[in-house]
Amino acid sequence: MDNEIKTWLFDIDTAINEIESFLDEGNKIFKNYRKDIKTKRAVERNLEIIGEAVKRVLEKERSIKLTNARKIIDTRNRIIHGYDTISDDVIWGIIINHLPKLKIEIEKLLG
Repeated sequence: MDNEIKTWLFDIDTAINEIESFLDEGNKIFKNYRKDIKTKRAVERNLEIIGEAVKRVLEKERSIKLTNARKIIDTRNRIIHGYDTISDDVIWGIIINHLPKLKIEIEKLLG
């Protein structure tokens, strides 16, 4: 695997780990997330990084398959360009339902 691709996959893994660290088991409560503007912005920034890295990986190596890759990239674009339409509910759903699956895929690719 190309070094650039490995770097981007590592960036995705790091961003997921950072999001998880902001929301350790004691803080995985939507009500608390919704009130914590710093955590929300940190999560959104890491989702931007994930989306950009996924885009770069897929542009360079189309044979790599990531579940919901298009949605990941679309989420990044929406956070950046449609920041005023971001829903805490949608971001929370991504954190709880989709990031764990993406993490498994990325870790497999990184070996």
